[in-house]
Amino acid sequence: MMRILLAEDDRDLNAAVKALLTRSGYQADAVFDGEDALSYAQAESYDGIILDWMMPGMDGVEVLRRLRAEGVRTPCLLLTARDAIEDRVAGLDAGADDYLPKPFNAQELLARIRAMLRRREAYVPDVIAFEDLSLDKGTNELRCGERTVRLVGKTYQMMALFMENPHILFSVQQLMDKVWGWDSETEINVVWVNISTLRKKIAELNASVEIRVHRGTGYSLEKRS
Repeated sequence: MMRILLAEDDRDLNAAVKALLTRSGYQADAVFDGEDALSYAQAESYDGIILDWMMPGMDGVEVLRRLRAEGVRTPCLLLTARDAIEDRVAGLDAGADDYLPKPFNAQELLARIRAMLRRREAYVPDVIAFEDLSLDKGTNELRCGERTVRLVGKTYQMMALFMENPHILFSVQQLMDKVWGWDSETEINVVWVNISTLRKKIAELNASVEIRVHRGTGYSLEKRS
């Protein structure tokens, strides 16, 4: 069953769209603000996302910008009461696959969702591989054999950096600069936290590779000895 994340702050419209999705054979998770939409989309794997543009706390376009910046490529349909061309362009430039002006017809909404999901099914994944480990940049899934884990946020970005550069030694400061940005005010211990998370994920997959610790110098992705 296809999973859809629905973010709409109008509770009556949210309930109506969720009921429509359920009747149409989708599994729908419904949230009512941008913060929850971002949190759900980061934590779960969805086939499609429906975002209302205007939501309290964080609008749909900002949610989408953050997801795309983290490498989340789940197709997204924006619902918007804005009809100016520049607004629609802004939504598409933020990473939306389609937009639907309010008020909308239920059958048109379903047709747009089907079209969005067909594009996802036709997607050819961009996969990075090293030894028996692979990372799908479209779904953020790290795979070894039949086992998979989904990575999110900076953990995904760091793993992608290692997968694209096996055997390359990265210092903690280089990882900080490349993943968080040289001007980030984030504490450097987040690097160690994310390294620890990745080492555990790779161990869960029982892969033949490891993120090797080089005392006092940094980390590299290597074949396990």
